This record gives sequence, C-alpha cells and structure tokens, in this order.
Amino acid sequence: MTRMMIWLRAMRVQQWTKNGLVFLAWFFAVADESQAALARGWRPFLLVAAMAASFCLVSSSFYLLNDVSDYEADRLHPVKRLRPVAADLVSKIDAVRVALALFACAMAFPAYLVFRHPDRTWGFAVILVYTVMQALYSGLLKRIPYVDVAVIAAGFVLRAVAGAAAMAVRISPWLLACAFSLSLFLALCKRRHEMAVASESRAALKRYHPVVLDALIFASASATLAVYTWYTLAADTVARFGTRALVSTAAFVALGLARYLRLVYTRADVGRPERVLLTDRAMWAILAGYAAAAVLAVAVGR
Repeated sequence: MTRMMIWLRAMRVQQWTKNGLVFLAWFFAVADESQAALARGWRPFLLVAAMAASFCLVSSSFYLLNDVSDYEADRLHPVKRLRPVAADLVSKIDAVRVALALFACAMAFPAYLVFRHPDRTWGFAVILVYTVMQALYSGLLKRIPYVDVAVIAAGFVLRAVAGAAAMAVRISPWLLACAFSLSLFLALCKRRHEMAVASESRAALKRYHPVVLDALIFASASATLAVYTWYTLAADTVARFGTRALVSTAAFVALGLARYLRLVYTRADVGRPERVLLTDRAMWAILAGYAAAAVLAVAVGR
C-alpha cells in the first residue's frame, strides 16, 4: 500500500459522502421558483461545493484526532484496529500535524465567503459551531450514551444549514427536522451494530440498553417518514413548488428506511452507513426512484 493510500484511509475519504447533505438546500432551491435565481447557474453550485469541501476537510481532521484519542480502544475493535493510526501505519504525532493542516485549509473558504459576502457570515458561524461541537464530542460527549448520537445528528443539520448559507437561500425547518431524525436513525443503527460486533470498542456502548435502542431506532424511522411527509404537504412547500405531487416521493423514503432496517436486523455491516450507500444496489435503485419521482412531481406541478 502506498503512503498516499494510507493517508487517504486515515482521512476516511469514503465518509465524505456524508457531506453530500450540504447540497440539500441547493437541490430544493433549484426547483423553487421563488429562490431559483439564487440557486441556478454554476456559481451557486460552486459555492455549495466549496462549503461541502470545507466540511470534508474538517471531518477528516477530526477523524484523525479521534483515531489518536481512541488509539487503545480501536485496537480492540475487529475493523477499527485496521485503521492506519491503530495499526501504527501512521504515527500519532503525524496524524495530529496533518489534522491541524487540514483544519486550516478547511477554514479558508468560509473566511473567503465572509470577505466577499458580509451578509453570509452565518456560513462561517455554522462551520465554527460544527467545529466546537466536534471538539466537545471528541473530548467528552462521545462517552455519554444517547447524547453521542444526538450530537452526530445535529452535525448533519449544521451541514444542511451551511449549504443554504453559502447561497443565502431559505431552507425549510421541516427539512432540517427530517435531516435530524434520519441522521439520528442512522447513528442509532450504527450503535446497534457496534454492540453486536465489538461492545468494548466504545465506552458509551456499555450504557446502551438493547430494548431502548431498538425502540429509538423504530421511533426515529417513523419520525423521519412522518416529518418528510408533512413537509411535502405543508402549505409553504405546495406554494413554493406549485404541486402536492411531491408527497409521492415519501413512498421512496419509506422504502429506503425499510431497506435499511432489513439490513440492520439481518446483521449486515451497517457500522459504516456510507458503505451501504455506495454498495447496496437496492438502495441505489430507491435513491434513483426518489430522484425521478421528485423531478416528475415538480415538472407536473408546473
């Protein structure tokens, strides 16, 4: 394995897919006639892409710092022990140095955004809040059961807000609530998988109760579907997109949740949600169906 590949693994570039949520506001704003002027064209897209890149670099910097912090625990995990830091392929001091360099590069675009667009300073504020939250998570919150998954879910909401901030567009509170409940669902599923395969690898796992965890998984899945369906039928959504047909996309949300639950309870590897997204063919088909239904619903509405 080349040195570059080792570092890419240490930075967990495969998990950058999580930062696709930064594009959520752009995706819906493009189809919203009241905001289309702010979202269409190459420049708004590049602004959102740059914000997503900033989150990728910040995430990688904390992945490295977490690997240094969790060095001993990761060596007890059947999968995490293969990570470059835990496997001693990357020294802890080098990991810290690269993490600081990545963080410095990550903050360059938010700083530029504030300089060029003073009215979008909340974009810088959001990524700064995300950074503080990640620091608290790494130092303390990841050891507190249930709080740890709530922090992870809140991080995804901040990603969505940051995407809206980059273009100065609105994002529906219902979409943010949906992003939170979906992220909470995925994080809870990950904890359930970890309890089954390596309960000693994370301090908080010892204080999770299996029955409570299963109840929260189903509650968060139900909340995700309910909130998303409500969003598609809300008066503001209908007015912005000119159609109630978006409710048809809720069927694909239900299918996606059902597919993921099946993977969870058939002992599939859901410890890495990004891998499921990239490798599961059924999930790809569901996502493609969702995209097609959304485009068709907006087109019919016009």
